[in-house]
Amino acid sequence: MTDSDFAADEIDTSTPHSARMYDYFLGGKDHYAADRKAAEDIRRLFPQVSSAAWANREFMHRASAFLAHKGIDQFLDIGTGIPTQPNLHQVVQGISPTARVVYADNDPIVLRHAQALLRGTPQGITAYVHGDLRKFEDILNFAREYLDFRRPVALSIVSALQFVSEPHNPYRIVSSIMSLLPPGSYLVLSHVTWEFEPEIWDRIDAIYRRGKDTMRARSRAEFVPFFDGLELCAPGITVATHWRPTPQMRIRDERVPLYVGVALKR
Repeated sequence: MTDSDFAADEIDTSTPHSARMYDYFLGGKDHYAADRKAAEDIRRLFPQVSSAAWANREFMHRASAFLAHKGIDQFLDIGTGIPTQPNLHQVVQGISPTARVVYADNDPIVLRHAQALLRGTPQGITAYVHGDLRKFEDILNFAREYLDFRRPVALSIVSALQFVSEPHNPYRIVSSIMSLLPPGSYLVLSHVTWEFEPEIWDRIDAIYRRGKDTMRARSRAEFVPFFDGLELCAPGITVATHWRPTPQMRIRDERVPLYVGVALKR
């Protein structure tokens, strides 16, 4: 897909969008006044929100590198967000230059940055589709053009499931996608939790609802079932900063309200 597939007027700058707010929290430049206003309202409730965003990003880097070192060379990243270097393909193709990466996101502004996501190694493949996790069949149909579903694939859904509410059955979405991937595939997830500061999350959800998003923080007990039928990799389910930490991490706060996990499909 190219930038011309979507008209400029499809980007609604009058209401906040989770991808652009995330970009703001990471210190990016691709956001509008409505996004900044909503993001600052969240920051007043949750001052460490930028640290949490970076902890999430750094978890993605470590998990992707962990799997690339295990020999996984096919990645499907759903809920990509606005490109922030290093992106997933830069991490894994730095380890395995022939790795194949397919990105998917439902924000038109991410599509406008797709070329940044497509600048991979000459030996590897990167591709991008404008798609919604709740309509995962369309994403998988696109991904099959670039990934060999007869070989292991790493499915990465990093801080996207909190924007899938119960009527859309996020557990069914994850299990359905994993059921179509072969043995030896992996699932990489992160998810915000309300458990550390339960009093603020209804108010944070109300801020996201100013746009088209609903933000559903979940407990550890609600996060665990996403991995049903899979074999968790050590250290299992933990907060983001505790998952295989490295000296290079910029965020080490043990209270970052993000549960993460990586699991193998046997």
